[in-house]
Amino acid sequence: MTAAPTLAPTPTFELPLRVRLAMYFRLFALQGSWNYETLNGTGVGFAMEPALRFLPGGIDGPAYRSALARQSRYFNAHPYLAGIAVGALTRAELDGVDPVRIERFRTALAGPLGSVGDRLVWASWLPFCSLVAMGVYGAGGSALAVVGTFLLLYNAGHFTLRAWGLRTGLSRGLNVASALGNPVLRHGPQYIGCAAAFMAGIALPLALQRVAGPGRTLVGGIIGAALIGILLLARLRERAEGWRIALGVLAIFVLYSVLT
Repeated sequence: MTAAPTLAPTPTFELPLRVRLAMYFRLFALQGSWNYETLNGTGVGFAMEPALRFLPGGIDGPAYRSALARQSRYFNAHPYLAGIAVGALTRAELDGVDPVRIERFRTALAGPLGSVGDRLVWASWLPFCSLVAMGVYGAGGSALAVVGTFLLLYNAGHFTLRAWGLRTGLSRGLNVASALGNPVLRHGPQYIGCAAAFMAGIALPLALQRVAGPGRTLVGGIIGAALIGILLLARLRERAEGWRIALGVLAIFVLYSVLT
């Protein structure tokens, strides 16, 4: 008896670079159609649409219409990590995965992407970038330098995160869940939080010194404001979000820099 021949696996269809770039740039408009019925769902379908044109029958075929309708339904995740879902769901649609399985996967993916993104971006990266910009102010930087530092640093992070998410989703498809174990996603909030605490120890004294000026005429006001801030934080407790506090303090320093 002879052994049955082994069939080679079908190669996965590789999207052209122009299509992947179109999907990436559409991710920046993900929340442009946000609504209470589908949340980010319409934006997910919009980002996937250039790739769905490669389904059998093209834009006039039933596969394209049903996939676009399916992917434009309710979906809620952090906008910066939604690229993981966009890439993974696109790969599943192009590989002809059963729609029922795609729908189950889509539902299961939303929660982790939301919680991981909130901890990594809103609670860690955003306060860190704000404190770096505050340090620039304390070192004597102008209002333009402070705002420019924040925008460049913050956007460099989330541009990279979007690109990584889309590339990872397209390459792994339904196996993308393992990507959520990436060290950056798992331990990033902890390390960035430590870096933010270190930056706070440098930036806050420098910024307060610049606000007080050489005459120290504002020292009493600064101490009073700090005491009020402590009381507010103690009262708000878990309702006080780090990124809101950091942005508020940064805005005060920038405003003071502009006015003086």
